[in-house]
Amino acid sequence: MNNVLELKGKRFVQAAKNVNGGGPSMNSKETVTSEKINQLMSKLCQIREFWLHEKRPFSGVIVSVYYNKIVAKSNRVAGIFKGKDSNYAIVGAKFNAEKTKHIITYFLSVEDLENSIQQLKIANQVLTHTFGEGITKKVFEDNEQFDKINFENYPLSKSMFKQIVADVSYIDTFEVEKKNRQYKESIITLYDIGMDTQKLFQEIGIDILANRILDNRTVYLDDNQSRVLFEKAPYLVAMATENLLDLTSEDFIDDYQEDMMHIPSPSIEPTIGVIDTLFDTRVYFSEWVDYQDMVDDIIPKSPSDYRHGTAVSSIIVDGPKLNPWLDDGCGRFQVRHFGVAVGAQFSSFSIIKKIKRIIADNQDIKVWNISLGSNQEINDNFISAEAAVLDQIQYENDVIFVVAGTNKPNPNIEKIGSPADSLNSLVVNAVTKSGLSPKYARKGLALSFFAKPDVSYYGGSEEQYIQVCEPLGATYLAGTSFAAPWIARKLSYLIDVLGLNREVAKAMIIDAARGWNETPTPEEVALYGHGVVPIKIDDIVQTSDDEIKFVVTDVSEKWNTYNYHFPIPIKDNAYPYFARATMCYFPICDRAQGVDYTNTELNLHFGRIKDDGKLNEINEDKQNQEDDSAGVRRYILEGEARERFRKWDNVKYISEKIKSRKVPKKTYTNKNWGMEIKTNNRLDPQDGVGLRFGVVVTIKEMFGVNRIDEFIRNCNLNGWLVNIIDVQNRVDIHEKVNEEIEFE
Repeated sequence: MNNVLELKGKRFVQAAKNVNGGGPSMNSKETVTSEKINQLMSKLCQIREFWLHEKRPFSGVIVSVYYNKIVAKSNRVAGIFKGKDSNYAIVGAKFNAEKTKHIITYFLSVEDLENSIQQLKIANQVLTHTFGEGITKKVFEDNEQFDKINFENYPLSKSMFKQIVADVSYIDTFEVEKKNRQYKESIITLYDIGMDTQKLFQEIGIDILANRILDNRTVYLDDNQSRVLFEKAPYLVAMATENLLDLTSEDFIDDYQEDMMHIPSPSIEPTIGVIDTLFDTRVYFSEWVDYQDMVDDIIPKSPSDYRHGTAVSSIIVDGPKLNPWLDDGCGRFQVRHFGVAVGAQFSSFSIIKKIKRIIADNQDIKVWNISLGSNQEINDNFISAEAAVLDQIQYENDVIFVVAGTNKPNPNIEKIGSPADSLNSLVVNAVTKSGLSPKYARKGLALSFFAKPDVSYYGGSEEQYIQVCEPLGATYLAGTSFAAPWIARKLSYLIDVLGLNREVAKAMIIDAARGWNETPTPEEVALYGHGVVPIKIDDIVQTSDDEIKFVVTDVSEKWNTYNYHFPIPIKDNAYPYFARATMCYFPICDRAQGVDYTNTELNLHFGRIKDDGKLNEINEDKQNQEDDSAGVRRYILEGEARERFRKWDNVKYISEKIKSRKVPKKTYTNKNWGMEIKTNNRLDPQDGVGLRFGVVVTIKEMFGVNRIDEFIRNCNLNGWLVNIIDVQNRVDIHEKVNEEIEFE
């Protein structure tokens, strides 16, 4: 077996994007006619009348644009509304019922709306006078026709006219959306209208306490407050979720064994944070758990409130001793356990506030396990409030959450529940001992697109239950709650013992689960994520003799973050390899943006360096390419980019297929391989600055030859510092660093 290599010492180079202007682009499947513009004008006039007669406590108007496709940032309105600044007016985004079109909501001033109507009116005059039958994409790109128009006769420039025509080609209609009331007690998120939330509610006639406000847009309303809001201002509601989390049911066997085993005292083992129900300090491993009860003393507590949390912590501390068939080689872990809930149901709003405080007060812990979840299904159009808080915490802090994929409360519930829709977290679904989905497992995806769960692991079933320790002794359980802690153990081992950062550690877990597998079907991703994680930690930090696996990490500062110094060994002037790479990063997210939740896109490119300096990529990704030698820009449609290349997903996996016909790849003048990380931002260009990424690359020799020594030598000659991730060596270092020194 070969150890995984960590390459350091040669920083990635940062390069800004070569901006050529480009100009607007029209939808090739549409013809912009006078009739179409008149229809849109009529709609905006109706919306203007609605807002003129609507008594509201804020200035401005809320308008939703129904696009005719899933649109890229560059194809959203940039002529009407606020012109080029229209993206900054976006306050929400979702898909239509078929998940084929965008519905994007904007907050505008009344003047913006009036100006848009006038611009459409003038544009219609130009179109009617000069393009009687309408404008197709072919006509749109014919500069000679536009140069013949004397725009001095119109209060509209040529560039603005073309931009408005392009806008119209992507729009179906406009609407003012009004949400229907769903829950009595609700966590409500309002559209950002630039007004203090407490003052806004006072104007509506709702008296709300400051401690009911999570941020300036998300609030907890009781039954009466919710009713008033939906009666008086339903158009303000961006999203609403029930204020209840549930301890999702698990399969179990009530067969307690009181004769528990002995356990030594803890020493330098890493600490994993657990946020769960209460912990019983009488269990045999209690010395390993630092327990903090965060439930108010006035709330009654029953013995059953201690079962789930105690069971979860028992796996983290002593899972391999309880379940020898799942001995991962990671040893034992200490736990800092925070009891935040009792009973079968609890306030998710309360849990959110407690989690924020817990993380802020325990910055020394890097890996956190959350096996609590909702019985309610996630929404296709927005991330849950609980998941959004976890994502924000992980963007702002160097931590990672491992979240259980939630269990089915009944056969009618299929989709995962919050917070298993957290994008930055590592979400774990369960499989049986045979690696199949159990009857209690629920399905992703999140926001109809993002691969949640991320991975799967053994959570128990009738075939083989998971043994845990509860207050009454050892028992056998099954559920996603008992799959997640095993992954938390592996992550903590990679981060706290082997010294890897969370980006690389997450990428290594996902890469190990995915392997060389063919592209899974959407159904398989929804159930298993990227696959089942190997049991042994050695199978994550080591690879077969015919493979070279290395990890790199850096930060993105500009559009192109690149490194062209990967010296893949050559045999007979060719590369006899298949290649794959997995990348993870933790972007800033904006729940108010709905389905366009992640603000930053990092796109991974890896392959040989061609003679023109461009990469011959292992997955033939043509995104983010500058003009070719003929000055032609190669475009990929937004829908295709999301489906084929996981655009906007914070996990990237690119791979060649392992083929029976083994044909080594040709070499170019530059004998190195290159890696590029292309950065795009939806809103603020600064969102992606300083964003760390971790990449795991695997090179498989076609004919089974071990070339790792040659690769290490090549790397040293190219200026890389090569750290071999040798488990025993890293464990020895960990022990040395953490040993207590007594001074005489």
